[in-house]
Amino acid sequence: MKIKYILTSLLYFLITTFIANSFILITKLPQILFIVIPVFLFINIAAGVLTAGTKNHTLKFCYHGTILLSAFYLSVVASTVYHIILATKTIPDDYWTFIWSAVLCTSLLFVIFWNGIICVYLTSTQLGIKIRVIGVICGMIPIANLIALFFIIKTTASEVLFETAKEKLNLKRQKDKICATKYPILMVHGVFFRDSKFFNYWGRIPGELQTNGATIFYGNQPSAASVSECAIYIKDRVNEIISSTGAEKVNIIAHSKGGLDCRYAIAKLGIEDKVASLTTINTPHKGCLFADYLLTKIPTAVKNRTAQAYNMALKRFGEADSDFLAAVSNLTDSYCAELNSELEEPKNVFCQSVGSVLKNATGGKFPLNFSYHLVHHFSGANDGLVGEESFRWGEKFTYLKASGKCGISHGDMIDLNRENIKGFDVREFYVGLVSDLKDRGL
Repeated sequence: MKIKYILTSLLYFLITTFIANSFILITKLPQILFIVIPVFLFINIAAGVLTAGTKNHTLKFCYHGTILLSAFYLSVVASTVYHIILATKTIPDDYWTFIWSAVLCTSLLFVIFWNGIICVYLTSTQLGIKIRVIGVICGMIPIANLIALFFIIKTTASEVLFETAKEKLNLKRQKDKICATKYPILMVHGVFFRDSKFFNYWGRIPGELQTNGATIFYGNQPSAASVSECAIYIKDRVNEIISSTGAEKVNIIAHSKGGLDCRYAIAKLGIEDKVASLTTINTPHKGCLFADYLLTKIPTAVKNRTAQAYNMALKRFGEADSDFLAAVSNLTDSYCAELNSELEEPKNVFCQSVGSVLKNATGGKFPLNFSYHLVHHFSGANDGLVGEESFRWGEKFTYLKASGKCGISHGDMIDLNRENIKGFDVREFYVGLVSDLKDRGL
């Protein structure tokens, strides 16, 4: 696919450069317009579409825009060299040939650029806000605009190639349904989030699992409440899923505090026989020392005002059960030590845990890049919120480190930013995780 992309880019570069610098040829042979105009329209409508190699329309538009920008980028260089040479041959005897050639070239490249940039800005996931803003700011600054455009093209090209390869992989293994587990999957969110139809807490992960045969449900517990309160919701949700599907049990995948909620529900609320497996993702099983520190140091009045503001805000969105302070208090080292002494590890449930760490603060998105230093002070290596010593629980533990320079944050483990991280394919990781559950007969 990479070779196809390079060859396609070069082809459209040659065509674009020829058309953009065809003024002299047009003046000598006007009939060439019957070729130039249709080809130029074709480029702007369908560049790269035939070689995109994907059925995803959004990805096709992104590929189309990337091809146009690549052609534009190379054509700017070639056209600049051409007009420098043209100027030496026409000036001072013939200014108008040079001027009209430059006007035609600039106009045509202007159209191709804006077609391409609009396409990638509207369809790319990986550009993110940061690169988009940099592109806008640098857009009118010579040289800087070309540097910014280079990174835009690099980002969208990588995205298209990566997503197209993933699409082909899923198509190849479609019949195998490697994620079609015996029992349905219940995905349980962490603190300060809710399951929503408009913004999936788990990013692109559920879609990838469903593409490979999984049946997915969500926890729907409060965004901020005590472990014991959230556990009641998990219990009710498990019973609801079993009732609606006819399944005997469920497999639970829980992130962050959601892991504690599920452990409590299984150990204390009598659903152990209804849970086949529990996989906790970056869960603070031993708590967070920095949470103890914050609750101790922050004045009571400030804590109460913050809690009241959060609870009131959530109440307006229909969540009357929010308890900010209870949720935060249940993440402390002291509370989790007490919880671990109370909760017995399930005997008939396959239990495993997963943890990841950042390599440095800059590897995490806001606010994890700020909290990283605080957590590091108390707990050493961490994911921006939870120290690595707090992850391990159950009979199997998976410790993740990306090969890139950033590492894997607390948010990266749920695809929060929909980012393709170098050295770690989060969607494929979950496919492997659920595929393993299937292989275990779960």
